[in-house]
Amino acid sequence: MGISVDAAPWVGALARVELTVTDADTAQSLGSGDVPVLGTPKLLALAEAATVGALVRRLPPGLTTVGTRVELEHRAASPIGARVIVEARLAKADGRKLVFEIVARDGRQVVAEGRVERMMVDRHRFLEKAQEDRP
Repeated sequence: MGISVDAAPWVGALARVELTVTDADTAQSLGSGDVPVLGTPKLLALAEAATVGALVRRLPPGLTTVGTRVELEHRAASPIGARVIVEARLAKADGRKLVFEIVARDGRQVVAEGRVERMMVDRHRFLEKAQEDRP
């Protein structure tokens, strides 16, 4: 039995997440660099959190989404203390595939842009399959 949810009406759904950069969020702390600015792994986590937030109230019970592809251009550094707002907008729904556009701002400056693709899945079947695939 496949998923038969029409996500097309959700196109345009939007969510924002905010973060004030702390030492724990820096490239230096995350091991992705040696400078005390917002690390790309943290920025990516914020982007994915925003995509999840955009659909959290729309998905029928038993369904969830999982990340399948990310394109992220991290253009500018955000120092400790900067307030970063990451916005995700559902740009396209093609069957189970959902494509989000991401924009991150630090004040008025765009610090990152990209796309996150997610796939709608049945939570129970997804977890069962994950366990079956283990050696």
